[in-house]
Amino acid sequence: PCRVGTKRILEILDRICGGEGKEGDIELLEELCAQIKQDSLCGLGQGAPTPVVSTLKHFRDEYEAHIHEKRCPAKVCKALIRYEILPDICTGCTVCARNCPTGAITGERRQPHTIDTETCVRCGICMQVCNFNAIVIR
Repeated sequence: PCRVGTKRILEILDRICGGEGKEGDIELLEELCAQIKQDSLCGLGQGAPTPVVSTLKHFRDEYEAHIHEKRCPAKVCKALIRYEILPDICTGCTVCARNCPTGAITGERRQPHTIDTETCVRCGICMQVCNFNAIVIR
């Protein structure tokens, strides 16, 4: 039960973090965790779902935000975040654009730049190289 069940839990968690979570996933996780804990023959298998049960208990609102709002409150799930350049802060120095591996950042020198969210791979390099903190995660 634990070998198959934990793989299934991982599939559901990956789906949720990938922005593909759906109604009933939380309940399905709870059922799977209870079943694994009950049916596993060793302590390792019985304890395997404990971290998931704990996060469901203490961070249920985050699971719901991922599933219902397609939003990651912790801003760590790449599929559910986007980088944005704040035009009031951007000086148009072009450092972010020159360092973007996909060319997703455009703009004229000394003018606020923009990020094409379709081209952006959410690597975070732009945020790291910006000396003005003009790039934020939404």
